[in-house]
Amino acid sequence: MLYRPSSERPWRVVLYSHDSQGLGHIRRNLALAHSLATHLPKLTGRPVTGLLFTGFDSMAEQLPDGFDHVSLPGLTKESGSYAPRRVDLSMSRLIRIRSQLLTASISAFEPDLVIVDRHALGVRGELEWALHALREERPNATIVLGLREVLDAPEAAAREWERLGDPDDILVLYDAIWLYGDPQVHDALSTGEVPQSLKGLVTYTGYLANGRHATEATSVPKRPYVLTMVGGGSDGAELCNIAVRAKMPEGYDHIVVTGPQMSDAERAVIRERSRKGTRVVAEVRDGLTSIRGASALISMAGYNTVTEAMTTRVPHLLVPRSKPRMEQVIRAEGLAAIGAADTVAVDDLTPKKLSGWLRDAVCREVVRSGVDLDGLSNVGRLAATLLVGDLALVEVSA
Repeated sequence: MLYRPSSERPWRVVLYSHDSQGLGHIRRNLALAHSLATHLPKLTGRPVTGLLFTGFDSMAEQLPDGFDHVSLPGLTKESGSYAPRRVDLSMSRLIRIRSQLLTASISAFEPDLVIVDRHALGVRGELEWALHALREERPNATIVLGLREVLDAPEAAAREWERLGDPDDILVLYDAIWLYGDPQVHDALSTGEVPQSLKGLVTYTGYLANGRHATEATSVPKRPYVLTMVGGGSDGAELCNIAVRAKMPEGYDHIVVTGPQMSDAERAVIRERSRKGTRVVAEVRDGLTSIRGASALISMAGYNTVTEAMTTRVPHLLVPRSKPRMEQVIRAEGLAAIGAADTVAVDDLTPKKLSGWLRDAVCREVVRSGVDLDGLSNVGRLAATLLVGDLALVEVSA
């Protein structure tokens, strides 16, 4: 028997990410938006529409049908602290502007589901007013905190939770916490990265990997290639400078994607140091499509690149950053321990060592079995259950 919706009104979904440095938060929310646009109508019989709140510029071409975005005045990081990206204002005034935009927009949109990425109250508490207002105006709305599978070293994560205040405040605001990973690889509850007082809200979704939206390549490289990627690129120059000096295996080209946030000056130096057969570009049309076509992948250990790579059999060398947090190191070591990737610290990597790894890597494939990579479909079902209640009556379309 098919679930019969009580309303034809589309589900309204809000996805918030603060977006200060790198592209990880918004890429994760875009993956979630595509998943919800695919799964919620099938599971509940109702269409879905949504808003993504982000500090980055237009992304209309990447959104699923029925979704739009609200651009918040941008943030960046300077000496480990947040600062306005463009406007000449104090940080406190900028947060006030962002907070008022969030509160007014979320209230007017009247969402059924809000998914908050990483920061439970937003950067410097900018989301707290909006969430409390939503609780008062729409008490039946569902609010979810989405966390990547690794937060940071346990002591650093504990300090972040302490800054939020009383854990009971989180219990009042949130209906669920989704951990986007597999506890067999890394268990943030066991390490203490998520407080035990919040355990009752936590569900492990699996990695947000299988089912990622990909764009078809506009052109196919004529020769096999090795791919180096450093996410947004703001902190990827050191790895790129090593990678472009590595010797490629005979018959292979090298594509180095520096990321759109790398400075023009850093990118120019990387180009100057590149070996013949290496192409340095700021960005590619679609990262997942580029990874699928590669014979080997070298990258940092950000969540999105890692999850996309795990859907392939491409050998992957993780070169994690260790500052400003240990997140990438912990992730890389966890994946290396189960044979899903190789890892090396950037201080220990040389062009010669990388050349040696590549000679072996292009001749093999990596089967990444035993890891839950179905987080996107699981999130669709979890969201539908929170909105509808009983999915036992749901007939899932093939």
